[in-house]
Amino acid sequence: MTNSARFDRGHTDDLMSFLAASPSPYHAVANAAERLEKAGFRQVAEVDAWDGESGGKYVLRGGAIIAWYVPEGVNAATPYRIVGAHTDSPNLRVKPIPDTGARGWRQIAVEIYGGTLLNTWLDRDLGLSGRVTLADGSHRLVNVDRALMRVPQLAVHLDRSVNSEGLKLDKQRHMTPIWGLGEVAEGDLISFVADETGVPAEDVKGWDLMVHSIEPPAYLGRDRELVAGPRMDNLLSVHAGTAALTAAAAAGSRLTTIPVLAAFDHEENGSQSDTGADGPLLGTVLERSVFARGGSFEDRARAFAGTVCLSSDTGHAVHPNYSERHDPSHQPMPNGGPILKVNVNQRYATDGSGRAVFAAACERAGVPWQSFVSNNAMPCGTTIGPITAARHGIATVDIGVAILSMHSARELCGAEDPYLLANALTAFLEG
Repeated sequence: MTNSARFDRGHTDDLMSFLAASPSPYHAVANAAERLEKAGFRQVAEVDAWDGESGGKYVLRGGAIIAWYVPEGVNAATPYRIVGAHTDSPNLRVKPIPDTGARGWRQIAVEIYGGTLLNTWLDRDLGLSGRVTLADGSHRLVNVDRALMRVPQLAVHLDRSVNSEGLKLDKQRHMTPIWGLGEVAEGDLISFVADETGVPAEDVKGWDLMVHSIEPPAYLGRDRELVAGPRMDNLLSVHAGTAALTAAAAAGSRLTTIPVLAAFDHEENGSQSDTGADGPLLGTVLERSVFARGGSFEDRARAFAGTVCLSSDTGHAVHPNYSERHDPSHQPMPNGGPILKVNVNQRYATDGSGRAVFAAACERAGVPWQSFVSNNAMPCGTTIGPITAARHGIATVDIGVAILSMHSARELCGAEDPYLLANALTAFLEG
């Protein structure tokens, strides 16, 4: 894109729909795949032989999706331009033996996933989502998007010090949702899920289930300049990356590199899984794409050497109530454009060359951008960026959108930033 990226609220409206329709990583990749299919991409199975034909393709594995577009006329050593993201968000996940309870209450046993802000899950109406695995090995998506359960907070009358000394939550004792009254019966939850999904309960042999807030995303503020919603970390980037890849694919023969979207699972707990960024999935897919086009290991090495990845994840906007927690000279604001994330201790992978790549993409797109670095006295988070760079030897740049309430059940961003990010990613992939 060469024109200035003027705000299109339609993109943000679409993001809000994507967030609401993607309560789990499995829903997120299914929704991304549906959008890619409409743009002419086709799914390829990992167990099948791949052809070297041009066009858009994608691989699904659990809560991860790798999609790429091969322009006509490119050779086997053509480098990639990758947008990296992740599909998972901190939440509460159902345990293997889910039915529990006490004192006449029926409850669901959950495990804490990732670094979630526990208090944000209290006193919210919660639904249930994820997938079940059937006896034949197939999966069915689950989405009970109604008020099914709740984690009730202790009344202030029974905890008089809560407002003066702070809320103290025990992850095992205090975070178990209630979903009814009566005697606990083993198998109740999975029987309920099977009915909701339309499959026989005895056919359900496994499950990957989690709770989600059923409150939909919404514009916030006098002028609706902000958006509040769930799972922005990091479905905001998955949505923008999907939009950017389909836009880049439309450029067709003008492309001189191969654009890629790599959206992984399990970033929030270290990325070490077969669907995480620290697993072999991305490298295997890219290598197979090289070999399918008749390439050799030498071609693979040349392609990787010329490849660049933008690791897109949310970052911290300056918090008006806690501004001392931020670096005094790096204070990103909502609607200021995407952020370039820097940490010299390699919690982010950005270096000076990466900064130049990102700045050039933003300039081509007419998109403003900001810089983020952590306060030296505060620990810095990390992303899939350093993992991607180290595992595959790929030049990687960490970027994202500045938000508030990161890892809350409901986060906050500027209404313009998702559109600005998508424009910057499109310019990068087309470059």
